[in-house]
Amino acid sequence: MSKKRLFSAVATLVGCMIGAGILGIPYVVAKAGFVTGLVNIVVLGGVFLLLHLYLGEIALRTKGNHQLTAYAAKYTGKTGKYFMFISMVVGIYGALIAYMMGGGEALASLTGLDSLLCSVIFFGVLSWLVYSGLEAIEKSESFAMPIVFFIVILIFFLAIFRLNPANLSEFSFPKLFVPYGVVLFAFIGTSAIPEIKEELDKNKKGLKKAIIIGSLIPLVVYFLFALSIVGVLGKGTNEIGALGLAAILGKKMAFVGALFALLTMTTSFLALGLALKELFWYDYGLKKNTSWLLACFIPFLLFLLIKLGKLANFVAILDIAGVITGAIVGILVVAMVMNAKKHGERKPEYSIHINKFIAIIIIVMFILGAINLLVGGL
Repeated sequence: MSKKRLFSAVATLVGCMIGAGILGIPYVVAKAGFVTGLVNIVVLGGVFLLLHLYLGEIALRTKGNHQLTAYAAKYTGKTGKYFMFISMVVGIYGALIAYMMGGGEALASLTGLDSLLCSVIFFGVLSWLVYSGLEAIEKSESFAMPIVFFIVILIFFLAIFRLNPANLSEFSFPKLFVPYGVVLFAFIGTSAIPEIKEELDKNKKGLKKAIIIGSLIPLVVYFLFALSIVGVLGKGTNEIGALGLAAILGKKMAFVGALFALLTMTTSFLALGLALKELFWYDYGLKKNTSWLLACFIPFLLFLLIKLGKLANFVAILDIAGVITGAIVGILVVAMVMNAKKHGERKPEYSIHINKFIAIIIIVMFILGAINLLVGGL
């Protein structure tokens, strides 16, 4: 497999994962305590590395190209397909709404224009790229990913000499689920796995490597980003982390934070928008243009309703979307891979051993997270 093809596949997965979630992580980590947040980042990062590998195996055991609902239907029946559809729609719509909200704020801080107008501009450009298809998205992610990494490293090196140890020592067991939903949201890259299988069509042996690299990179990036911002700002961390970087970068360089926020949300919007378009197109047989309208314009209308009605903030949207989507997808993927090992259509290029004890622990974790959200919302 060529390095260029591997890089493109990794960029697609990383671009899908590193989006609005990373911008909300410092805020929720600061609220819970840095060590509490670090536990969430490491545990959930490991869980989703495993789930991504499971899903890659499922895709390799199945002939043809599909999105998640088709895999769920094949290996968990109509009920599984129904719940996977709900999880994808809730998760991706929630993500796209958050990206429009955060992308508008970031663009407004760069241009000085009204944030709502900037959100509309952000949506217009990216929805057109989603319409254009996979090739345009591959190119945009391959271009943006190195810039995102450079900015994170820059922030880290500028912050390292200003870190306050008192901001990095707190652990609170009662607050263990405070960062859970946002961090969970940040690690969900399942929608990108079918896409990178398509990208590696003639190099399927490279899928495992692409998934491992693409899943570990966000874990390292999230750790460095949270360490940099929470270590310097502590409880004063901004809700959209990258928009409060003047204390680290200096006022003249604060635009870098806004650029970082804009790039991360751009790559994720493209990956998730395409995944949802293909869900309607491939798995439900709708026309391409209809699929595009359903994938992009419904969340845009919901965004306008939420924004104008002031119904929810950036972090709340990430939290709700992350917990609901993560719980359904996580539980279904575990069930799907067990059945795919028995009823798959072809021999996969790799296979991951299933430890039933670990599988049960993962399912219990997702259930507890969902219960915590329900209880907290009452």
